[in-house]
Amino acid sequence: MRHQSPRPRLLLVMQTPDADAGRCARKLRKRGYRLDYCYPLSDQPLPLGMDGYAGAIVFGGPMSANDDGRRPGIRAQLDWIPEALDSGRPFLGICLGAQLLARALGATVRPHPEGLAEVGYFPVEPTVAGQDLFDAALHVYHWHHEGFEAPAGTELLATGERFPHQAFRYGAHAFGVQFHPEVDQTIMESWLVEGAEELSHPGAQSAAEQREHHARYDAGFDEWFERFLDAWLRVGDGR
Repeated sequence: MRHQSPRPRLLLVMQTPDADAGRCARKLRKRGYRLDYCYPLSDQPLPLGMDGYAGAIVFGGPMSANDDGRRPGIRAQLDWIPEALDSGRPFLGICLGAQLLARALGATVRPHPEGLAEVGYFPVEPTVAGQDLFDAALHVYHWHHEGFEAPAGTELLATGERFPHQAFRYGAHAFGVQFHPEVDQTIMESWLVEGAEELSHPGAQSAAEQREHHARYDAGFDEWFERFLDAWLRVGDGR
């Protein structure tokens, strides 16, 4: 009797109990992955290293990567990320997750110098190093007030006008992106309600603008994320 191999597991690190991995979870399940969720800010411990996991994604949240002095869950992630990187398995940081990755690698995370936010759809441009992942300018979904410096020893893959460091790669297997590829229309509509006060922040797009841009840009963003996930997961296959 033949036994099926167990489905590979991916670790999804979420920042709030009601966080939704959206299109990211759907695409990963479609590819046959089992998803394990961890909530370090709700006092759930992170695993020791990456044993048993084919990769990890650290998602975004409303807190700051500089909150480690008052949020043990942020401190725990900063301490754990180097262990995850040492495993050589695929690692992806999204928004706050990218900022935590940048801090773990010794870089600074800070607000925009003019107090601007990136909330809504804004374009990012590939660098020379990023042309294998970004073949053209891409409108992507943002929701953040802080940005990261490019850590030493990393490759900057994409840049933006307001926040110049939008995506970077550390080694072959670890990526950080300042934007939110997991956000689908359901999540966007939820954030527009729950975060309505953020829409008055300088630089934020209105709800109407975001809905219009979603209709215009989401299909291209979704196609890009399909390609990105395939490339990211291939790292774990040794390809």
